[in-house]
Amino acid sequence: MAANSTPNFHTINPTEFHLSTPTHDGLVFWQYMIAGSIAGSVEHTAMFPVDTLKTRMQALSGPGRAHPFGLRQSLGSIIKLEGPKGLYRGIGAMGLGAGPAHAVYFSVYEFCKQRLSDMNKLNNQEQPKSLIHHWTGHVNNTVVHAVSGVCATVASDAVFTPMDVVKQRLQLRGSPYRGVVDCVRRVAMEERVGAFFASYRTTVVMNAPFTAVHFATYEAAKKGMGKAAVDDGRWVVHATAGAAAGALAAAVTTPLDVVKTQLQCQGVCGCDKFSSSSIGHVIQTVIRKDGYRGLMRGYIPRMLFHAPAAAICWSTYEASKSFFQQLNDNS
Repeated sequence: MAANSTPNFHTINPTEFHLSTPTHDGLVFWQYMIAGSIAGSVEHTAMFPVDTLKTRMQALSGPGRAHPFGLRQSLGSIIKLEGPKGLYRGIGAMGLGAGPAHAVYFSVYEFCKQRLSDMNKLNNQEQPKSLIHHWTGHVNNTVVHAVSGVCATVASDAVFTPMDVVKQRLQLRGSPYRGVVDCVRRVAMEERVGAFFASYRTTVVMNAPFTAVHFATYEAAKKGMGKAAVDDGRWVVHATAGAAAGALAAAVTTPLDVVKTQLQCQGVCGCDKFSSSSIGHVIQTVIRKDGYRGLMRGYIPRMLFHAPAAAICWSTYEASKSFFQQLNDNS
C-alpha cells in the first residue's frame, strides 16, 4: 500500500496532494483525519460540563440581571435547578461538530507543516540563507507550527461554527429548543442560515492567535522537556505540553471568546440582540454594561477547560498516530 513507500518531500508537486500520499511521520492524509477526529471527540466529551459553565457565565450581562458570575455559583445553580444532566445539555451538537472539525484541523495542520517546511528547505538550497529561511527552514520550529496552526483553524472553524451555535444555545438555562434538530430548524426558519455563521469572523479572529500561541507553546514545551523525553513518546510529555499551551492560549483570547458567545446566543434566553456582528460593536456593548471586567467573564472555566482539554487532545492524537504508525509498519 502507499503508506509503505518512503516519503520524498523534494519531489512532491506543490499543486497536488492525494489521500494516499505519504506525509512525514509515515502516515497518510486520512489517518491524520481519523486521529484528529478521535482526539477532538474525546477532548470535548470529557470537558463538556466545564464548557457549559463557561457559556452560562459569558452569555448574560448587565447589572440588573440575576446571573451568577462566579464559577462555584454557576455550578451550584445548575446542579440545584437542573440536576447533573444540565451540564450536558447540547452535547449532541458538540458530537456532530467536534469530530469532523478536528479531523479537518489536524489534517490541515500536518499538511501545512510538512509543505511549508519542505518548500523552505528547497528555498534554502537555492538561495542564500536569510533570517526568515532560518526561522522556517526546519520542521520543528515555532514559526512553521504557528502558521500551520492558523491555517488549520481557519478551515476547521468553517466546519464547527454552525454546530457551536446550536451547542451554546442549548446550553443556556431555559433554552427554548427541544434538541439539536429543533434548534437547527428554528434558527434556519426564524433567523436564516446566516445566523449559524454570525460569529465565524469573530471565531477566526479569536482562534487564529489562540492556535498560533497554542501550537507554538506546545512545540516549545516539548522541546524544553528535552529530546530524550520527546523521543520516548510517553503520553505525559504530550499531556504536559498540551496543558501549558491550552491554558496560556485560553487566557490571552478570553475577550474574543466572550464576543463569540454573545453573538452566538443573541436574542435567546434574555441575551442581548446586536444590530451588527462587528467585534468592536459587541465589545463596546459589553464594556458599557459590565465594564472592562465583562470581557474577562468566564476566563477561569475557559482556562480550566483548555488546559486539560489540550492535554487530553494532544495525548489522544499522538496515541492515535502511534497506532497508525505501527499499523503501517506491520502491513
